[in-house]
Formats: sequence, structure tokens, C-alpha cells
Amino acid sequence: MRQNGKKNIVILGSTGSVGLNACKVAASLKDKIHVVGVAANSNADLVAEQVKEFGCSMASLSDERFLPQLKKNVPSSCKVSGGAQGLLELATHPDVDMILCSIVGTGGLLPVIEGIKCGKAIALASKEVLVMAGGIVMDLVRNYSVPMLPVDSEHSALFQCLNSLDSSRAKRLILTASGGPFRKTPLEEMQKASWAKAIAHPVWSMGEKVSLDSATLMNKALEMVEAHYLYNCPEEKIDVVIHPQAKIHSMVEFLDGSITAQISVPDMRFPIQCAYSWPERWQGELPRFDLTDLMNMEFEKPDTEKFPSLDFARWAIREGGTMTCVMNAANEVAFQKFKKDEIVLTGIWKIIEQTMKKHKTIKTPTFHEILEADKWARTTAENIKL
Repeated sequence: MRQNGKKNIVILGSTGSVGLNACKVAASLKDKIHVVGVAANSNADLVAEQVKEFGCSMASLSDERFLPQLKKNVPSSCKVSGGAQGLLELATHPDVDMILCSIVGTGGLLPVIEGIKCGKAIALASKEVLVMAGGIVMDLVRNYSVPMLPVDSEHSALFQCLNSLDSSRAKRLILTASGGPFRKTPLEEMQKASWAKAIAHPVWSMGEKVSLDSATLMNKALEMVEAHYLYNCPEEKIDVVIHPQAKIHSMVEFLDGSITAQISVPDMRFPIQCAYSWPERWQGELPRFDLTDLMNMEFEKPDTEKFPSLDFARWAIREGGTMTCVMNAANEVAFQKFKKDEIVLTGIWKIIEQTMKKHKTIKTPTFHEILEADKWARTTAENIKL
């Protein structure tokens, strides 16, 4: 904490679903949080509003075409930067205590890595950072002794149950999944699913990519990989259970057979505030959970024949190295193909599987080799014709 008692935070991806919630939580905790910088892709008008609301001293847009518009609408006291360099400037600035990274895609990887090297606490919502380069990132976290605070609701839940990133006392890490909009839909009907139905998540309000990943359970596959790296946990100790009500956000079964669960209203502000406040608990303005809502809870085993995503995750974790990066990249390409109506929903799994089968894994990759594997996987997935 700074001398004024506030944590200085930058929000990377401040105009996306998680970023907007991160701003809401920060606004409700103005006596404890100071947002010193915000970054987005191209939404200059919204970034300008955020700069004015929080009195930010820094702002950045990845798409530099919109920088003149941003500069015109923010005070002269706010330094405006752009491109990949702009993100790095925010992430490494000496005034920053914590980076909340919610950038969709690969853009958050380098700012997180450089932020860790500068001793910044990381509040991480960007799955790709760990799925692409979890080994490198977590080695840096340990070497630089910085807090790594998960912002995914499931990983925040595991973190709260364990009270750390140490899974050595756990028998199982149990990730919960709502099952998405097609939980009870026959496979034949899923092949005809529309884009609109696929991104209509039954519980959470999220962006398109996360919503579609939830429909295919690729979201849970990516979370399994994250759990492997975050908690240094082998694949066989990572489990998934379908819990349609999404009241229990994840659970830990300990070695003695006891199970601890984290329960709250399904609202992304909870894991965000937990990351902001750790190692403390702050009051905030979050909704309270009614224990009578725990009536009629359902739990099911995932159908991996209908949803092979979880098997892909186990394959990628066992293979290690660049394979998790390849799985993620192939999924991103398949997402775009489905959005453009070039493939049916179930074609997403075919593209991922075929790309993974073609890949020759590098077991201990360098950062450059990870980026090359990501590029290779995108080209390979793009060229697969179904």
C-alpha cells in the first residue's frame, strides 16, 4: 500500500466485460484504490471517460489510429501512448502497484511478463497469458516473489479455498462449469446451432469469446491448463463438475477428504475485489448471498463424448511445452471461423484436434518459440478445410 493508503492500479483491457467490472469495483473502493492508468484496443471515447472519472495520469490504445481522438478528449496531465509499447509503459511504470490484465487474446502476455520483472502484483483475467506461457510466467512469479492473483471466478475460488497457490495439500482441484447453453442439447442439434444461441450464456454476462468458449466447454479446458500452471498441479488432480446454478464457483478436496467450496452471487465483481484487496477483505458494495438459494443444487459429470474440450486440455497438459499454446491458438481461429459462418459449431473441436495432432511439441520452449508455435498453430488451423 502507498503512503496514502491506496493501491495504485492500471487496468489493461478497461473497456471489455471484465475491465468494465474492474472499473466499477475501483469506483466503489475509491478510499482504497487509485486507478492511475487504463488501456484498451480502440474505444477512445470510453477510455477518455474513464480517465476523467478516475483522474488517470496514463492511458493507452493498442490501435494507434484512435490516439488523436483520445488525446483530444483527455486532460493534458494524462500521458497518452499507443501500440504494444503503450501497454508496456503502463505495466512497468514506477507508480504502479498492481496490474489488472483483462486483455482478450495474446496482447496481455508481454505486459504481464515485464510487469512481473518490475515487481508488480498481477491480477490476471487473461487466460491466454498462462495457457500460452504458463511455465515461463509462473517461474518469473516465483523468482521475483510477486503476488499472482487470479481473477477468473473459478480460479479465484480455488485461490480462496487454498488461501495460496500451493496445491500440495489438495487431493483434487474441482472446477465448476455451468454447462453452457447446450448442456441438454443433442449433438445433432448442436451442429445446427446459430451464433446468437451459442453466445447466449445461461448465467454470466460475458464477452463473445468467453461466452462461445463456455458453449463448447473450451473455457473450462483453458481453465484446466491455467490450474495446472497456477497451482503447480498435475492433470490427474484437476477435475471438472457441471453445476448449472453457478452458485459454487469451484471447490478443493483436501488430502483428508474434506471439501471446501467458495460460494457467492455469480458476479465478476467478487473475484476482482478479492484480487484488489488481497491479503485483506474489504467491505465494498457487492450483493449478499441468500443461503436459501443453495436449495436444489445440481451436479453432473461432464459428457466428454459430446464435449471433447476437456480431453484436449488433458492431452495438452500431459504433452506440455508448446501444446497448450497450440490448443489455445487453434481455438481462437475456430472461434472466428464459426463467427463468420464458415464452420458449424462442432467444427471448432475438429479444427482444434487436427491442429494439435499436426504439432511437434517443444517441451521447454523459449518465449520466442512460444510465439512461433502460436503463429504456426493459427496458420495451420486457418488452412484446415472441413
